[in-house]
Amino acid sequence: MKWLPESASTFAPGVDLILWLVTIISVISCVLIGFLLVYFVIKYRRKTDNDQTPAITHDSFLETLWTVIPTILCIVIFIYGYVYYDQYTTTPKNAVEVNVTAKQWIWSFDYSNGKKTLNELYVPVDQPIRLVMQSDDVLHSFFVPAFRVKQDLMGNRYTYINFTATKEGVYDLYCTEYCGTAHSDMLGKVHVLSKAEFALWEDGSADEAKKASAAKIPPAELGKQLYSSKGCVACHSIDGANGVGPTWKGLFAKNRVFTDGTSAKADENYIKESILYPAEKMVEGYGPVMPSYKGLLDDTEITAIIEYIKTLK
Repeated sequence: MKWLPESASTFAPGVDLILWLVTIISVISCVLIGFLLVYFVIKYRRKTDNDQTPAITHDSFLETLWTVIPTILCIVIFIYGYVYYDQYTTTPKNAVEVNVTAKQWIWSFDYSNGKKTLNELYVPVDQPIRLVMQSDDVLHSFFVPAFRVKQDLMGNRYTYINFTATKEGVYDLYCTEYCGTAHSDMLGKVHVLSKAEFALWEDGSADEAKKASAAKIPPAELGKQLYSSKGCVACHSIDGANGVGPTWKGLFAKNRVFTDGTSAKADENYIKESILYPAEKMVEGYGPVMPSYKGLLDDTEITAIIEYIKTLK
């Protein structure tokens, strides 16, 4: 049985240790207090109607004991927590810096080489990472359980988080501050690559391999995958239910009425324009909350999404 998520960062063992320490202290204290409570209830219960509770003043030794021991435990936990916090907030000189922007309901990552990804963060293993984070709207929170790191993101202010991943793999990313209707769908992945793989990803070689792999998948199936991985699921339903954005079910070829009184048929050109320039034609009843995917999706991916929408009748 796994009591805790996988440990995959330099911070994780220390956080786990302090968590186990607090848990063990709490369990021992609970059991001890419960035992003493039951013991004293039995020992000092009234045996006859004439029993009188003896006069009790105080016991200096016991009072000192139950004051000093919890104080020492609190100081130990505080010191350990402070050491971890100091490591958590101190950025190593060789850290790779990534800018993170949170917006209802997607994660956007900007890298020093000019690359940008949505809902997928790519980092090298055994390399310190510094995330410079901000929110475009409401309060969000960046949390990767396997790394044991969490930090709130706020508007008009930068916040920071540091970590060093120790295992290659793909790890879940969550928003852990309620941020609106699709909060539970604001998910992402952290891809921890070997340094050689990360170098290939940085120079674009991995992108070509990814495109070649995607070319083998039927467009509609690829579009279904992109619906989840690119954050479309947060705003657009596929079952006809109302959401932050229009449902994709029955969308293709449907007449769309816009806030300026004009209308248009939802054909391939309209859907592509809505993906790249979502604020150009606002459908009645919906707000301008969708970000532009210009530069984030190539033509093949946009076509795949359109083909997937066509299947949702």
